[in-house]
Amino acid sequence: MKDFHSEWIKLQQSHLPRTVLLGILYSLLATAVLVLVLRAIRFLFRRFRATIHGWRESMPSLRIQQYELLSAARIANLIILAGKVFTTALVLVILYFYASLVLGFFPWTRGYAQALLGYVLSALGLVLSTIASYLPNLFVILIILVAAFYLIRFTRVIFTEIGKGNITFSGFHPEWAEPTYKIARFLLLIGAAIVVFPYLPGSKSPAFRGISIFLGVLFSLGSTSAVANIVAGVILTYMRAFRLGDRVQIADTVGDVIETSLLVTRIRTIKNVEITIANSMVLNSHIINFSGSVQEGGDGLILHTSVTIGYDAPWRQIHQLLTEAALATPGIMPQPVPFVLQTALDDFYVHYQINAYTSQPSRMQQTYSELHQNIQDKFYQAGVEIMSPHYSTIRDGNRIAIPDDYLPQGYQPAGFRINLSGQPKPDPAAPNRE
Repeated sequence: MKDFHSEWIKLQQSHLPRTVLLGILYSLLATAVLVLVLRAIRFLFRRFRATIHGWRESMPSLRIQQYELLSAARIANLIILAGKVFTTALVLVILYFYASLVLGFFPWTRGYAQALLGYVLSALGLVLSTIASYLPNLFVILIILVAAFYLIRFTRVIFTEIGKGNITFSGFHPEWAEPTYKIARFLLLIGAAIVVFPYLPGSKSPAFRGISIFLGVLFSLGSTSAVANIVAGVILTYMRAFRLGDRVQIADTVGDVIETSLLVTRIRTIKNVEITIANSMVLNSHIINFSGSVQEGGDGLILHTSVTIGYDAPWRQIHQLLTEAALATPGIMPQPVPFVLQTALDDFYVHYQINAYTSQPSRMQQTYSELHQNIQDKFYQAGVEIMSPHYSTIRDGNRIAIPDDYLPQGYQPAGFRINLSGQPKPDPAAPNRE
């Protein structure tokens, strides 16, 4: 009974005009302070924005090598936007505490003030308790990440030394070091993610598991071709079918390899066209590497071309002329010596094939062109006609099939010679008469 009486007295005193007037006075004072604080925040934000605008001219841009990721003006705008967001959040917090303070000045609204303050305190308490309970898992995650980081660095050092040749293993080539390191790094990251996964907040919740299953199904259905290209890229790496800079032929594409990755292989053709080929297609095609014998210390790449010469030309002379034409061609190696093969005896001519060594596979087309030019020059200078693919004529009274620049000065084709029946044959040493 005494407690009820005391509470009743406190309630009456709280509703006295003096208490209400004090609440109004304190509210006015709090409002004045709020206005001053808001004006100060507004003034400071304006000064901040003016300062950033003044720094815009001298502010460096964000670049990645030659690419400008963010210009100075964009960075200034982002800083101003961040300041605006921070100012807005600060004003909202101040207004929240102002509302709680003003409501607490009056007995009728004091309960609402306590409720507002309770919401904030309960939310902060929940956040702090969640963080405190999660700290052991956080420490475990940090230990796993640190161990994975240093293990990757150690792996990088080992494979770097293998690539330089300081560490060698039987059957493991130095050019395998970089791709093998990338594969090992990928596996280490996947392993670290698998170990860290159970310690993530919410990892055991049904929603998290459902999202994980959905992403796994989506990845497995949408990445079939990508996985096939990755597997093919790994196989091509350890097949050593080609290297960067090699002149290769993949299917109908001939060119130099300019880039290899797990997904695609890029080739620059002899016409300076870049072609991107999926690794799965590369693996399923015949790969011809013209640079392989040169890089592995062999005799070099053999270039070959054929000419067809009539049976009236001595084959030893043809061999000599083809060999001289090959040796006169830039890019053809003098050793081993070029050699000639007679590949066929046709009805009208003989097939001669010149084979010559070169150490410059990237100049194949230029070398072939210059070789063909030299073959023409050598044969014309020796007076040997190239009668292919087919050339037919009545020989007597027709000019020889050689360009004028290679014919002797004043050349005239021989005329017809007719032998009458019963008349003596003309002397071959006698001058020709038409």
